[in-house]
Amino acid sequence: MATTAAQLVADAKSRVENLTPDQVAEEHARAAVLVDLREPAELANDGMIDGAVHAPRGMLEFWADPSSPYHRSEFDPTRRTILYCASGGRSALAAAVLAQFGYTDVAHLDGGIKAWKQAGRPVVPPETE
Repeated sequence: MATTAAQLVADAKSRVENLTPDQVAEEHARAAVLVDLREPAELANDGMIDGAVHAPRGMLEFWADPSSPYHRSEFDPTRRTILYCASGGRSALAAAVLAQFGYTDVAHLDGGIKAWKQAGRPVVPPETE
């Protein structure tokens, strides 16, 4: 029987650290890097967490891999890295991938930007890239 996307997400969530909006806010204040995995249209519609790095999900592996010619300096396998998306599926999968890359301190915002906003946390308009 084939695996479903929901099964992949559930498996990833069982293997990664799942954080609440309050936990993410505390860690961001202590210099954790936040990575927003959503597409540009999603950022335009819903805003983003102030200070987050935008990395569309399709580029994450290339930007996060230190051996890739596309590696970006915001991604450091030894730095606390917290990923988020719209509701927590893509970010759980991405956190599991970063762990495979050797990121030793990675987590994701369970519930994504939706949970962040429902908790009354602020968002800002995305910066033009």
